[in-house]
Amino acid sequence: MTRDRGDHSPRTLRSLNRFALATATAATVAVAASGCVVVHGEREVVPTATRAEAARALADFMTAYNKADKAYNRSLDADRVTGPLAAIDGGKLDAGHKNHPAGNPAHVPLKLTDAKFTIPEKAGWPRWFVVDTRSNKGNTDAHWLLVFTRSDASKVWAVSYLTILAAGDVPAFKKDEDGWAQPVTAGDAALAVRPRELGSAYTAYLKSGGDTFAPGAHTSRWRATRLKNATKPGLARQYLDEPLTNGDYAPVGLRTTDGGALVFFATRHFEKQTAAPGVNITVADPSIKALLTGEVKQSLTLEFVSNQAVLDPAQGKVTFLSRVEGLTGAKGE
Repeated sequence: MTRDRGDHSPRTLRSLNRFALATATAATVAVAASGCVVVHGEREVVPTATRAEAARALADFMTAYNKADKAYNRSLDADRVTGPLAAIDGGKLDAGHKNHPAGNPAHVPLKLTDAKFTIPEKAGWPRWFVVDTRSNKGNTDAHWLLVFTRSDASKVWAVSYLTILAAGDVPAFKKDEDGWAQPVTAGDAALAVRPRELGSAYTAYLKSGGDTFAPGAHTSRWRATRLKNATKPGLARQYLDEPLTNGDYAPVGLRTTDGGALVFFATRHFEKQTAAPGVNITVADPSIKALLTGEVKQSLTLEFVSNQAVLDPAQGKVTFLSRVEGLTGAKGE
């Protein structure tokens, strides 16, 4: 899995480690001593989680994540990751298990500290919240933001989005006098792009350009790199991009004090490499080899899942803060 602070090229993104590769809220009325949540009134606007519940969810995630990472076994944290993070991290774990069946020889337990919980008030399901943390991996000045989500009362909290932001890129969230945040709806027309349309707007931009997104590493520069690679002699590259919007892949966002929102959304990307007659495609990356199906004779198709964190303003262009991408499949033909 790749992790990005917003200042890396797509090729650099793919070389980073599992987390440097790569919001569920409950309308709770009471929490019993056993930890069970008593849920009432799906139409009532209430905090999506208690602060104590959110802290337990973070601890449970770290425990499960470290077990899965140490063993290279995605089943060990399957109930604590979902949506785009499950796809991104699952690809990394599957490749790691194929290459190291006995487990991760480079495992270092993940520690997330200095957690700040941003919990919105909302009605109904799904329910989610955001945690801003510091990590013992990568740049110690970076902020690791995790979106915890829960689709219904029978589920446990799971992380759907994880992104890494530079120290100065975490926005100020709009909160009420009790400290509860304000979510944005999928169809919020007060933003430059409605959150549910960000995925399709981004994939359309990657194909045709436009002025929806501010220039940067994941917009103008990525388009330029792909256009350049598409015309290299001997090896043609074709790209296909798809928005991911359903279930735990749905975009989520929090209102910021400037009237805009921080929004998380997901996409899927395919890159097909086709060799000219007499040219061989060399597969050297061990992760690609591990996930490869079929035989690479004339073409190789790579599949990636990506999650993005953007500032969606009330007016103006959408600005990327981070993009996390992970290889999820490879097919030879």
